[in-house]
Amino acid sequence: MMFENEDNFITSAASDGGFLSSASLGDRLVTSGREEDDEEIENTLRPKTMAEYVGQEKVKANLSVFIHSAKKRGEALDHVLLYGPPGLGKTTLAHIIANEMNSQIKVTSGPAIEKAADLAAMLTNLYEGDVLFIDEIHRLSHAVEEILYPAMEDYMLDFVVGKGPSAKSIRIPLKRFTLIGATTRAGMLTAPLRDRFGVMCRLELYKPEDLAKIVTRSARLLEIGIEKEAAIEIASRSRGTPRIANRLLKRVRDFSEYANEKVITRETAKKSLDLLEIDALGLDSIDREILTTIIKKHGGGPVGLETLSATIGEDPSTIEDVYEPYLIQLGFIARTPRGRVCLSSAYKHLGFRVPPSKEQFLESLDPASQNKDEDL
Repeated sequence: MMFENEDNFITSAASDGGFLSSASLGDRLVTSGREEDDEEIENTLRPKTMAEYVGQEKVKANLSVFIHSAKKRGEALDHVLLYGPPGLGKTTLAHIIANEMNSQIKVTSGPAIEKAADLAAMLTNLYEGDVLFIDEIHRLSHAVEEILYPAMEDYMLDFVVGKGPSAKSIRIPLKRFTLIGATTRAGMLTAPLRDRFGVMCRLELYKPEDLAKIVTRSARLLEIGIEKEAAIEIASRSRGTPRIANRLLKRVRDFSEYANEKVITRETAKKSLDLLEIDALGLDSIDREILTTIIKKHGGGPVGLETLSATIGEDPSTIEDVYEPYLIQLGFIARTPRGRVCLSSAYKHLGFRVPPSKEQFLESLDPASQNKDEDL
């Protein structure tokens, strides 16, 4: 087997223009944001019905009820807001809703709608029961939002034509449509816009068993043979995000094909992801560098964001918005008034010993120990 000697495999792959560490790949494999090559594969793998959609059981159950009732009454579905971390399937769910409602879907994004006239043109071209999907809806400008308010509530467009004494207000009726908004930052939506959504669904990170089903389904659609254990291995390192799981599946497929294997085995998946420097919890080399830097160079913290940024050579906003959220979710980092602190679980994961002088302090910050105290 090609993976029997890992060092030889790395040397061979490099000499053939093959694969090196994740640091040399340019884009980060475990980012939940959409990359350039994600669009094509997402369209290929995107489920078409609620039955095919894996995970998010509460959201699916509620939406199924609302869709069934709306179809029974012969009405358009109420406006839907989908929010949650990126890569969880908000766009996919919007297409499924349109498909289940037997409606056409028009897709756009908040930054793409620059003028109120652009949105007005879209709304007037909608037919009865159509779905308008706006991704990153929190990035709509204030002027565009003002057009949406009467459109969502009264299915009317309000325009002011002319200026001064000759100005007059014009109302244009719209067909009853369904607006589906998707956002990764629901808190940035203005209250008037948020309140006009009748259905609000929060998508949560996936469990490994659900991600394994997604990986298995994706492998079947891509005509890739994969063992159940290999799918679980990929799922466990995907940070609870289907987009990352599909991306890792593609990279593992590349390693498998390089090794002339017809079926992806657990050993191949594990070796491939190890070579890509993605560990058992989905942390990559940059995540581990942040934790190691705090522990070894700053005594475990507290360390300020600017200092941490200068130490690892990364932009402060990138650390705060891209890297830290997952580390905080895992309970590896805590934000304190004095700066970032690595918690006991981070020490354990990286194989470091917690200094005795810090044990009591870290225990007071650890969410797990606080929950335990609350239970008692």
